[in-house]
Amino acid sequence: MSDLKQSIVEQIESGRLRTDELVLNMGPQHPSTHGVLRLELVLDGEIVVKVIPHMGYLHRCFEKHAENMTYPQVVPYTDRLDYLASMNNNHGYVLAVERLLGIEVPERVEYIRVIMAELQRIASHLVAVGTYGLDLGAFTPFLYCFRDREFILDIFERTCGGRLLYNYFWVGGLSHDVYDGFEKDVLDFVKRFRPTIKEVLDLLIYNKIFIDRTANIGVLPADVAINYGCSGPMLRGSGVDWDLRRDDPYSIYDRFEWKVQIGRGEMGTVGDCWDRNIVRMREMEESCNIIEQAVAALPPGDVKAAIPKRIRPPKGEVYARVENPRGELGFYVISDGSGNPFRVKCRPPGFVNLSVIDEISRGHLIADLVAILGSIDIVLGEIDR
Repeated sequence: MSDLKQSIVEQIESGRLRTDELVLNMGPQHPSTHGVLRLELVLDGEIVVKVIPHMGYLHRCFEKHAENMTYPQVVPYTDRLDYLASMNNNHGYVLAVERLLGIEVPERVEYIRVIMAELQRIASHLVAVGTYGLDLGAFTPFLYCFRDREFILDIFERTCGGRLLYNYFWVGGLSHDVYDGFEKDVLDFVKRFRPTIKEVLDLLIYNKIFIDRTANIGVLPADVAINYGCSGPMLRGSGVDWDLRRDDPYSIYDRFEWKVQIGRGEMGTVGDCWDRNIVRMREMEESCNIIEQAVAALPPGDVKAAIPKRIRPPKGEVYARVENPRGELGFYVISDGSGNPFRVKCRPPGFVNLSVIDEISRGHLIADLVAILGSIDIVLGEIDR
């Protein structure tokens, strides 16, 4: 052995030889993956020491734009926040303005809003689970998920003409009523979709390779999730039994029978990547239950009866929140009595959920970080706003 090699071995054995940490940029990713996000990684070999997310590449000044628009004109801008859950975004904003105005919307409007919001939740979760499988190398479940998502988008397109951005929920009502045959199409979709849930569970979620890649990875303890303000499947995946639709009811969600799904650590530790995915899968089943009940009870009525001709709320402020596919979406709206909001502040669930990535990634391999990021289910449109 050469003198140099001998010296290195002696330094390693004595603990005097130390290596420098490596700083690696992961991203910015292409928008077609997980959005334009850059993760600055501090690594010790392949072990993650620290993760620093860098955002803002998709900032569009939503909140500043809202101050220069009339109240109805803000609705299309909410579409573009979480562009995989546009109906839910519309719902949160119009609820806030309706509370400022003291408007009570017709029963038919409430039922249609719930049906659309739950269809949108299913469509969003299908993207989350399908692309997550792609992240980990599983291609076939992605095809199943996007096939059934197309059926939902077809219903949305027939209803309001849009497949991604809708401007369908208006302050006081809806842009227009549903089309003839809407109820049949929705129930046909639910009937067709239920077997897909089982197929994806068998193909992906309960697949041994998937379990090995996700169980005990990215564990988010319940207390950490609460302290960071996480919500949605991120919070429920950690075993916290909390859902705004049940615990702080809005619209008519208190009229339906359904169960809040939480992570239970069935394959590993409560709050790991696997738990977050199983919560999304089971939530789609619960959304089907809500949709069936809402369609069965859909009353007649005029969906535009309560839409004001001029929207000028009295001076005041309000905070309204809804349970989006990614968690709690809140809108804090301040009115100065004019036709434009004085302030619109959006509380996006993705921004809060992403903030915990450093906490749950330390000590994992770089390959595990891909699984952790995908399990958070981020949409940069609402994170950057």
